[in-house]
Amino acid sequence: MKTPQLPDLPLFQTIAEAAGELQYPAYVIGGYVRDLALERQSKDVDVVCVGDGIKLAQAVGKKLPNRPRVTVFKNFGTAMLPTPEIELEFVGARKESYRAESRKPEVEPGTLDEDLARRDFTINALGLSLNPQDFGALVDRYDGMGDLQRRIIRTPLDPDITFSDDPLRMMRAVRFATQLNFDIEPDTYDAIARNKDRIKIVSQERITVELNKIIMAPKPSYGFKLLFQCGLLHLIFPKMAQLYGVEKVGQHAHKDNFYHTLQVLDNVVAAGGDLWLRWAAILHDIAKPATKRYDKRVGWTFHGHEDKGARWVPNIFTDLKLPLGEEMRQVQKLVRLHLRPIALVKEIVTDSAVRRLLFEAGEDIDRLMLLCRADITSKDHQRVARYLRNFDVVEQKLKEVEEKDHLRNFKPVITGEIIMSTFNLQPSRAVGELKEALLEAILDGNVRNEYDEAFALLLELGQRKGLTPVQA
Repeated sequence: MKTPQLPDLPLFQTIAEAAGELQYPAYVIGGYVRDLALERQSKDVDVVCVGDGIKLAQAVGKKLPNRPRVTVFKNFGTAMLPTPEIELEFVGARKESYRAESRKPEVEPGTLDEDLARRDFTINALGLSLNPQDFGALVDRYDGMGDLQRRIIRTPLDPDITFSDDPLRMMRAVRFATQLNFDIEPDTYDAIARNKDRIKIVSQERITVELNKIIMAPKPSYGFKLLFQCGLLHLIFPKMAQLYGVEKVGQHAHKDNFYHTLQVLDNVVAAGGDLWLRWAAILHDIAKPATKRYDKRVGWTFHGHEDKGARWVPNIFTDLKLPLGEEMRQVQKLVRLHLRPIALVKEIVTDSAVRRLLFEAGEDIDRLMLLCRADITSKDHQRVARYLRNFDVVEQKLKEVEEKDHLRNFKPVITGEIIMSTFNLQPSRAVGELKEALLEAILDGNVRNEYDEAFALLLELGQRKGLTPVQA
């Protein structure tokens, strides 16, 4: 692995000049240096100086064209400076001390060595000098380059102290291992298992940020396995940990729903699924442990797990501090419907069944089909291929019915207001029943979703209920 080198940008020379004038030794530290070594793209640069980071940022800002605005965060002793090439953050070197009940440290000025020692992992404790005497020289006090070469995540100091001081670093260890496809060094991983209960002092918001980064990694199953094996998953997401395990009675055993879920998640990632489709993959079978029953004739069943799982989604999103708007509703819908296309594979596909699926899935039909394809996991490759061929048939039928009936997000032409004015009704159960009957007739293909046809059926349905129209 090549030693990281600063890009040939005038900006770094400008920072060096300003730091020299203030007599502040300055360094580029952390993730930017790590990503240079790994040849990954990165635009966020952390500059650490042995001195006042805010003063350095302001001095650099005055030297740059157009004098960009420096944003100061006095409480944190940091300053942000945006430039066209990169986003700069300046901070003075510091040392930290922690209280047992909080992950927020007491901070005071420190040396460069003290600043590097407080870093979470050796691969993030790398630096490049911005000082005239050794400009661009690598600073590597903890063999971070060796750990990059060995592809391991390791703490600079005693991992028990590192994780007890700031337990969020346990989540970050798993996140970096997942994103970079690195191993967590054994002593470091054992320390996560020993200190896992400390995660309880970390805010749910911060935990979920790291969890989402794991989910957005190229192979998130790796991160979830690490979280499960060290015991963190049981604390931060117990319902997912409860998917683990196989129960057997006689010759009947069900699949391990934890590992099945991880395979579905990886399949969704391979198909290009976004964060919320990945969450739908994680939650699609989440209620299987709660619905598991043993039937002597057929073995293990999970009847209704899709409906129960969908009902759980709002509470899960609330507990994890995930957004409760459109994203949550989309995941809930996908969880509720994820067995429907599979059912269409197993029976003669009628236009009516396809219409209902199109109506209920709406604009999410393509995402639903992607999830359903991802849900076909088996060691029997011929069985998987057979199911996927059947899905091709269903998707063709969906396309044909959609082209004919335009049912994505369609709205019946006869509204509740029209029903009430037609029969001089107030909002009531009768109005709801008429609306439902009209919808069923349209989905069954008995009438088209056109005003004259649908209104004629409304009059007929009203007559059966003993209602007299006031206008026709």
